[in-house]
Amino acid sequence: MGTYFNPGNEGFQKILQTEYVDKTGLITLINNTVGTMDMLTCISRPRRFGKSYAAKMLSAYYDCSCDSHKLFDGKEIARTKGYLKHMNQYHVLNLDITSFISEAAGKALPLFDVPGMILDAVYRELTESYPELEGKSLTDALIGCVEKTGREFVFIIDEWDVLIREAKGDGAVQKRYLNLLRGWFKNNSFTPKVVAAAYMTGILPIKKDGSQSAISDFLEYPIFDPGAFAEFTGFTEAEVRALCEGNGMSFGEARSWYDGYDFPGVGAVYNPYSVMMAMRKKKFGSYWQKTSAAESLMTYINMDFEGMQEIISRLISGEEIEVDTDSFENDFETFKSRDDVLTLLIHLGYLTWNEEDGTAHIPNEEVRAEFRKILKSRDVNSKWMDLISRSRKLLEDTLAGDGGKVARTIEEIRSTQYAPTFYNNEQALRYVVKFAYLAAMDQYLKIEELPSGKGIADVVFLPRRNSLLPALVVELKWNKSSEGAVGQIKERNYPAVLKDYGGEIVMAGINYDPKTKEHSCVIERM
Repeated sequence: MGTYFNPGNEGFQKILQTEYVDKTGLITLINNTVGTMDMLTCISRPRRFGKSYAAKMLSAYYDCSCDSHKLFDGKEIARTKGYLKHMNQYHVLNLDITSFISEAAGKALPLFDVPGMILDAVYRELTESYPELEGKSLTDALIGCVEKTGREFVFIIDEWDVLIREAKGDGAVQKRYLNLLRGWFKNNSFTPKVVAAAYMTGILPIKKDGSQSAISDFLEYPIFDPGAFAEFTGFTEAEVRALCEGNGMSFGEARSWYDGYDFPGVGAVYNPYSVMMAMRKKKFGSYWQKTSAAESLMTYINMDFEGMQEIISRLISGEEIEVDTDSFENDFETFKSRDDVLTLLIHLGYLTWNEEDGTAHIPNEEVRAEFRKILKSRDVNSKWMDLISRSRKLLEDTLAGDGGKVARTIEEIRSTQYAPTFYNNEQALRYVVKFAYLAAMDQYLKIEELPSGKGIADVVFLPRRNSLLPALVVELKWNKSSEGAVGQIKERNYPAVLKDYGGEIVMAGINYDPKTKEHSCVIERM
């Protein structure tokens, strides 16, 4: 067994030694493509969403150099038609492109050398197993291997697009690498003879423009439209519930921290890496962002395409944002609009996509924590920093009970670019108030229209765990009175929903008078 050519099943064996969520059903989807016109599959997902685990599983299943029955008997795949037909019946080439880039960096070699390193590594291992193929080109050696053994190849390429991303702007490197892939997957004298199936993973879908059409024959399943692969994108709700029950962990907290990626017909999908880390450490927290999984949000936010920072403010405040994803060119460098930046953030996992509505939002507490870091950063432009500074002062004045200052600050924010154009109803006031309390998202969980007592509270800010801050209940009025707003909070007993909270509650009534064009605010504590 080699590292790349027929690597065996040890990688998957190690995975099974830890708590394992059965995702072997994915194999059936690939089995259905073997030897068909649909034999080339490309999956794009955010980092740490189980792509490498799937690659090791597929390698163990197809590799003819080992016997994997004990690994898969009893798993979901064993109950499907074709299970034995394809098991351990193919040569496997399993390539993790990141490992070649790391090797090149360690040897101080340029990225231009990476495609050659890949070819050399495959050729070396192939001819070590079949010395009689030495002296031939790699293409001819692979064909010769199939002719000699009667077994075709399953290609498994993990992080296929990392070289494209690392060599952004370097057309020579990209062209050399894509020519390698073209030689394997778009070669009429090679592909039909050698390739039984191919499974590639990456972060972004295959680039749209003509220079990157070398692998256009792949059927793509991006995070926007994973099709039959949706349930294998992450953990389903049933799987997470079972993990929580088995580990004595709260399913409700798991859902708050890691849910948010939803697909039609499948429902909620959870970040698998973070869920497993929480189970192992017996503690919920942000694990995904503490790895190299995250691209720098600040880089994209500071581009400020067409008011990008306003959009981020709206996302942090809990809104869903319409996004046109069609113009994105599937790379990290070509941005023509804020829609392109937002589309990239969806691919990276920072936002989740609602296909039915064409909107995106922050998916869960884990990702929201990353956005909240932006509120503490000083690396944003002065215009947005001014908004955040005003918001922090507003929160301080609210907690201090200074209704006059709160009203004046809301008026100041109302006059900025972040306010709606038409300020003519309570919904417009709500929009401004959400912006005004943007800084509260760093310390509070915001809940809108929360049923409580005898009605529905407009906005409730609940302190995050272990916080000494009071809870905050905000009631909004248009052309009425701020005193009446606070009165409604008490009369309808909105604080009842916070009876288990146990701490102080600040009640803020905010009104806008369209005749005087002034805001007013009354604040009381209980």
